[in-house]
Amino acid sequence: MKKIIFILILSVCCYSCNNQAKTLTDDVCLRFDSPAKIYGASLPIGNGRVGAMIFGNPNTETIVLNEISLWSGGYQDADREDAHEYLPEIRKLLLEKKNKEAQELVQKNFVCKGPGSGAGSGAKVKYGCYQIFSELLLEWADTQSEIQNYERTLDIENAVASVKWRRNNTDYQMKAIADFEKDRIHITIKSSKPKSINFKTTFNRKANARAYIKDNRLILEGQLPSGEDKGMKFAALADLVQRGGEITADGSKLSVKDASETEIIVYALTNFDYGYTGLKDTDPLSELLKITPPTALSFNEDVKNHSKRYGEYFNRCRWYSGIDNKNNDSAQLTTTERLVRYAEGAKDSELPVLYFNFGRYLLISSSRPGLLPANLQGLWAQEYQTPWNGDYHLNINIQMNYWLAEVTNLAALSEPLHRYTAALQNNGAKTAKAYYDAPGWVAHVISNPWLYTSPGEHAGWGSTLTGGAWITTHLWEYFRFTKDTAFLKQYYPVIKGATEFLNAILIEEEHGWLVTAPSNSPEHAYIDFNNFTGYTCMGPTIDMQITRQLMNICIKSSEILGIDKDFANILKERVTKLAPNQIGAAGDLNEWLEDWKDAEPQHRHVSHLYGLHPYDEITPDKTPELAAAVRKTLEQRGDGGTGWSKAWKVGFWARLGDGDHALKLFKGLLNPTHNRNTEYKGSGGGTYPNLFCAHPPFQIDGNFGGTAGLAEMLLQSHGDDEVIRFLPALPSDSDWKQGEIKGLMARGNVSVDFKWDNHQPVEITLLPHKTCKINVLVPQGMTLDSKKFETSEIVTLDVVADKKIYIKR
Repeated sequence: MKKIIFILILSVCCYSCNNQAKTLTDDVCLRFDSPAKIYGASLPIGNGRVGAMIFGNPNTETIVLNEISLWSGGYQDADREDAHEYLPEIRKLLLEKKNKEAQELVQKNFVCKGPGSGAGSGAKVKYGCYQIFSELLLEWADTQSEIQNYERTLDIENAVASVKWRRNNTDYQMKAIADFEKDRIHITIKSSKPKSINFKTTFNRKANARAYIKDNRLILEGQLPSGEDKGMKFAALADLVQRGGEITADGSKLSVKDASETEIIVYALTNFDYGYTGLKDTDPLSELLKITPPTALSFNEDVKNHSKRYGEYFNRCRWYSGIDNKNNDSAQLTTTERLVRYAEGAKDSELPVLYFNFGRYLLISSSRPGLLPANLQGLWAQEYQTPWNGDYHLNINIQMNYWLAEVTNLAALSEPLHRYTAALQNNGAKTAKAYYDAPGWVAHVISNPWLYTSPGEHAGWGSTLTGGAWITTHLWEYFRFTKDTAFLKQYYPVIKGATEFLNAILIEEEHGWLVTAPSNSPEHAYIDFNNFTGYTCMGPTIDMQITRQLMNICIKSSEILGIDKDFANILKERVTKLAPNQIGAAGDLNEWLEDWKDAEPQHRHVSHLYGLHPYDEITPDKTPELAAAVRKTLEQRGDGGTGWSKAWKVGFWARLGDGDHALKLFKGLLNPTHNRNTEYKGSGGGTYPNLFCAHPPFQIDGNFGGTAGLAEMLLQSHGDDEVIRFLPALPSDSDWKQGEIKGLMARGNVSVDFKWDNHQPVEITLLPHKTCKINVLVPQGMTLDSKKFETSEIVTLDVVADKKIYIKR
């Protein structure tokens, strides 16, 4: 396998701080006027494999380094081989409505073997956790002089982090990139006076590594634990190059004195195998020592190539508010101030656009084809024990990470999720056999790079059995957007295997419906008719929706590919017998097979609305009664919740066509966790000063889900007919009355550009990339092919690949 090296370059050189690039606009810039006091105020950079968080402290700068494969733990056998022997009794108890006894039996004999995830703290058990790679510290010699003219920005149009300050009549600027071209992090510090660069630098890792100097090179060497065994090896190497001054060793630090320009080049490597075969039998440090130290500075040239490469993704889709923030009271303020003022009701037409752009920036920066998927924190972590292990939660979180990919023209970046899904099959087949004596493959609720597919360690949440099926649906969504038949053929075995499992485990309940058993509705408890508060159940609504979706996906795939007709015929008969969506006595959509009470009426998970979003079997036009029940459910759940929960609700309300309520949830998602002085407010879910989503703590899924929700407000193409709809949930707020977006993608592989004014589309351009038929809702008053539509109307168009279609007012 080709070796991948993480390189960080720190360059310090002389320049004039007055020669600045163009002023960054408010829709592509995070801006601060002080160093980051907390992680949630630092600036994230990344290129899909390596990342860093820039705090911007001119006294002791902390640069948090990350590499997406750095995990403790390792492969394990967490399946209980005899679990399937208890399955008939568990199902019998559930059919007899003895849920308490069934849950007790699940806890005793049907959870994982061993400690599982370590109760979400798995750093020292086999499950493992994602971890910080190291800190790189820059200890400046002058820490006493006053700091003036401080500014810290993240330019998400070019993927460049910058810090400026003035000290002792000298201007400094630091810029940082996670180089997309050379696969390295490159930082330059410039000053207005020569020989003014004086600092010491070292690696700082508190566990499982040591830093030292050898041959004037800074080295970090370590190995993480894998339970009681030794696990992943990792190493970093730093070479310093300077113009003027000198570099000397000082214990475990390298000291730079009186330099005019300096680069710190940091290489980092693990022995993880991205082919999912385990750890490579290589020594990362030995590989790094083969690298020849650099001999020249290169930032100015590298940043051009980097931004060009990054821009190939970022510029595929751009949204412009159409309302200049200079006329608003939020122009050129710090991001913290903008969040606070927005929460207080101030106008800021470009803040939703910034959030949209930032979400796309984060996905581009944390998901690269050929590597691992973005995890619960994307790429960025400062912890040795990340919250919930920084893993892949399969009951919504990893899926939400990729909701924005196709619609915002980043479909290629979903490849790590697709390949990871396929990699789960072998372990998933063993788990399916051990627990259900079933064919196909299953993954439950949590997973990691070690391909964990067993149930979790607790019956209350660990028995959710549709996690693997849910991520499998992303394969179909990719096909719906791209119409790539070769892709569908490649991944059809994955789809079929997940479907075979679900088909095999279904049992018949008292109504004659087919249901899953045992399972959970993710993380939420019911109160049954015996007043038992429990989790273990059969046929939770989300399971039935996912099973129905996946069976239909398999049927359609079979027809498109012309294969597996017999299996498709079996599914056509079985899918009609699945337990349907049910409306409860209160007019809401039932979460469980029976109309039980919610143990937490405002629980963060709203899993039974999966059929509305991201699935599309519930729509206001085709299933109005169910849509009304969904609305009632959302009213019951309320508008609170964790950050990612609010993000999901943005998508729900957008699918219902209620733009004003979607905006209300979006504003709730942007609720600032900290005040103007970066003091924690003690609030619930919302947004940190650097726009990271707060569960709390930091979880990146809310950023991605919020971005996808904004896209749903502007464009939709779901449903059986995949009708392309423009501005289906545009808020009435004046901030949204006009705008322009380019490069959104509709299902059917259609690129969509459009402008709107006074809340109405005025100019639409469709660019199909396949010759096929598409369905379009032409807005009232617009003209297509010389025909003016007096009312909004759905039309079917025969389109030709790469031939534009214009709709105008």
